[in-house]
Amino acid sequence: MRSIPTLSRRCALAAAAVGLSLLAACTTTDRGRAPTLERQATWAVLPFANNTETPLAGNRAEAIAEALLHAQGVGRVLRHQPTSQQEALFDAGDVKRQQEALAWAREQKARYALTGAVDEWRYKVGVDGEPAAGVTLRIIDVTTGDTLWTGAGGKSGWSREALSAVGQKLIRDLLGTGLSSLR
Repeated sequence: MRSIPTLSRRCALAAAAVGLSLLAACTTTDRGRAPTLERQATWAVLPFANNTETPLAGNRAEAIAEALLHAQGVGRVLRHQPTSQQEALFDAGDVKRQQEALAWAREQKARYALTGAVDEWRYKVGVDGEPAAGVTLRIIDVTTGDTLWTGAGGKSGWSREALSAVGQKLIRDLLGTGLSSLR
């Protein structure tokens, strides 16, 4: 017969394992293989498409991505500013504006550009109102316009967690893979 403390310890470990599996279920990500990138290169953060009903969601994700690039210690980081606030409110990701932003990055002599789309940026409706973010990211070779890396993910948080914190964790997780081969 097993002693009560050993049984209690096993139950506690089982409960912890179940809890960790629930936490893991809150995030879904798909990422491409990390390209070899030059750490000291100039980066441009281009407009993120806002595919949500949340005004300026793309702008918020851009600001987080810019800060995370700085935190990763990449070279110079520039951020493209839209010509008007109204454009950034709803969709800064249409093809014409993306091409203009890429041309701007070339003028700035950027080597890489980071762009993407925000597909979810909200608090879920319900008793707890959990924050949820969904983002896709692309690293582009500015010279050729080729996509070097892509990543997509969604993350939800707990009811007392800030939406910006959930978005930051998601973008950090995605970028961590895209930037893992900096040299």
